[in-house]
Amino acid sequence: MFDKLDDLLLRYEDLMNELNEPSVVNDQERFRRLMKEQSDLQPIVDAYKEYKKCKETVEESLQMLEEENDEEMREMLKEELSGAKARIEELEHTLKVLLLPKDPNDDKNVIVEIRAGAGGDEAALFAAEIYRMYVHYAESRRWKVEVMEADEIGIGGMKSVTFMIQGQGAYSVMKYESGVHRVQRVPETESGGRIHTSTVTVAVMPEAEEVDVQIDEKDIRIDVMRASGNGGQCVNTTDSAVRLTHYPTGIVVYSQTEKSQLQNKAKAFALLRAKLYDIKCQKAHDAEAEARRSQIGTGDRSEKIRTYNFPQGRVTDHRIGLTLYKLDKILNGDIQEIIDACIAADQAAKLAKMNEE
Repeated sequence: MFDKLDDLLLRYEDLMNELNEPSVVNDQERFRRLMKEQSDLQPIVDAYKEYKKCKETVEESLQMLEEENDEEMREMLKEELSGAKARIEELEHTLKVLLLPKDPNDDKNVIVEIRAGAGGDEAALFAAEIYRMYVHYAESRRWKVEVMEADEIGIGGMKSVTFMIQGQGAYSVMKYESGVHRVQRVPETESGGRIHTSTVTVAVMPEAEEVDVQIDEKDIRIDVMRASGNGGQCVNTTDSAVRLTHYPTGIVVYSQTEKSQLQNKAKAFALLRAKLYDIKCQKAHDAEAEARRSQIGTGDRSEKIRTYNFPQGRVTDHRIGLTLYKLDKILNGDIQEIIDACIAADQAAKLAKMNEE
């Protein structure tokens, strides 16, 4: 590990020198690429420098303890030694985590698809609540949310909704939300007061660039039509809606949220690219079944990951055995504690697997 860290330290110093060269500053593409690498290395370099400093403190304290006779000074040195040793342990763990292989999609924007599952109208109402939960969470991170498609029902529910979240590192945290979310509550329409269980499925896909997925025009049928459902002026009166059918996979995507056919076409292609890239990523994960089992957040979409129990005001994440009694806050977007716990569990599983090898 330390050989690798020394190499990274040298690379970081080379990077800093390169970034100061006038030729690099004038080449924007190269400058951006080097800045990104520098940003990725910064936390590792900072932690390693502190680690080396703590190691020096330990050596100096031990040497001074051998030479020091004054009892009060010896106690101070022992305290400093103990603190440095404890910090070294913390930093060793931090460095191991920082050196774990990084998901290449972590820095990407995400496209989130929420679909009502079992439970009829109650599932559609819950799908709308889950959508609002993510919107509030994204707003708390100052991320931008853009609806790509929504199939709403009259009582305020959603059969499905697809939206993009744009923000630095969006996929690195949102990927833990993929799976089946279950709600247990008494529906307002239920006169007998019985608790119903409904489900929604959440799919979180990294935004795909054209370089990630090549789409052959021969593989696609493009249909344009008049938008349906709730629309404003212009929306329902022009052929602005776009539907794409991808023959090899059978995937059909539809976009009608914009007034312009061109804008809807761009959104539809962005969604199709994300779906095709997601399939590509899933295949790669399936090829490494054991590695996939050790990870949280890249599992089967049919896996029940979380239950929202209204009578008891609790939310339970089944993957990590975490239960929180703050249902209202969570549905209002306060999901960081759950995500942090998923990240910690994911890192612990990967570290354990690494130690076995």
